[in-house]
Amino acid sequence: MATNDTRLIAAGVILLTFFLWLSPVAAATGPELLHVLGIVAAIDEKHIEVKTARGPVVSVLLNKQVKYINKNNPKSIGPPAVGDRVIIEASKEDKHRKVTATIVHYSPIRNAPLPQ
Repeated sequence: MATNDTRLIAAGVILLTFFLWLSPVAAATGPELLHVLGIVAAIDEKHIEVKTARGPVVSVLLNKQVKYINKNNPKSIGPPAVGDRVIIEASKEDKHRKVTATIVHYSPIRNAPLPQ
């Protein structure tokens, strides 16, 4: 009787260990989350190009679900303009290797004073 209980406990421990090991592996198969920081170099309805501090221009896809958040005017829902500073929350799908924006935080450029 004791050997059956021991085998049952050993099998339970092995199964528990296997499932604990498998859970992070299953969770890691979703899209990779990214942040893109920089200055808007170009923008249209389908994508935004951001000049990053390290130099390269990063292209991020835009869709109808993207939320735009203007730091100076939280009620605004419009997209940023060329020259605005942005922080883009995005995801990268493994299948297509494309970066798609979910939220675009931005701060509009300030109007420079006219020279006198």
